[in-house]
Amino acid sequence: MKRPRMNRQQVVPWSRERAKAVRNELPDRFKPAVDVPAGIGVRKGELFAFSLDDVDRDRAVVHVCRQVRLVAGKPVFALPKGGKTREVPIGGALLAQLDACADQFPSTPVTLPWSHPDGKATTVNLLMVDKVGRVLTPKEMDKIWIPALKAAGVDPHTRADGIHALRHLYASVLLDAGESIKALSKYLGHSDPGFTLRVYTHLMPNSHERTRRAIDVFFAKGLGFAAVGEVADAA
Repeated sequence: MKRPRMNRQQVVPWSRERAKAVRNELPDRFKPAVDVPAGIGVRKGELFAFSLDDVDRDRAVVHVCRQVRLVAGKPVFALPKGGKTREVPIGGALLAQLDACADQFPSTPVTLPWSHPDGKATTVNLLMVDKVGRVLTPKEMDKIWIPALKAAGVDPHTRADGIHALRHLYASVLLDAGESIKALSKYLGHSDPGFTLRVYTHLMPNSHERTRRAIDVFFAKGLGFAAVGEVADAA
C-alpha cells in the first residue's frame, strides 16, 4: 500500500496588477522577463534561452527547444527540463510587444556549449542578455529582479516571488479562460497531466462559475427563446 502523498503548498499566482507593477520597474531591456513567462509559460532557464527565431509566425506558435543551465558553474544550452521540446501558442499582442523590444534592443548572438562545458558550440540569437551581451544566469538576473520587486512594493519578498510566479500566472489565466488541464500540461512541458492537475486544481473555476459562464454565453447568442412563463411546463 502506498503512503498518502503529502499535501503540497498551494500555488498562489501573482495578480495581473503585481506583474504589471514589477514590469514597470524593470529596465526596458529586461521587460521580457515578465512578458515571456507570463505569455507562454516558460521556466527561467527557457526564458534566458528564448529567441524570436524560435517563433513560427505562420502558425503563431513558439518552439520551446532549449534552456540555459549551469553545469559545473558554467552556462550551457541544453534541452528543456525532461529532455523534451514543445510548441506553445503565442498571441499577436505579445509577439508585437517582443518585436518592439527587439527593435530597441536587437537580439544578440550568444555562443555556448551544448549540454556540457565540452559540448558542441551552439550560437543562438537571444532576445534578452545582460548589459554586456552575455547570457543571463540566475545570479545576474537577481541583481535586476530583486530591485524591481522592492520598487514595486513586493517587499519583503520570498522565493515565491521569482520569475516562476509568472509561469503560475500564465497557468491561472488559461484555466480561468476554460483551457483544459491536458492542453495546459502540454504547454507547460509537464510529462504528466496528473501533475498539472495536482498543482493547479485549486485555481480551476468551480462548477457554479463554469455553469454560469456557459449558460450566459448560450443565451447571449440570442436564440429567441420564449419567456420563462410560456415554457414552464416544457420540462
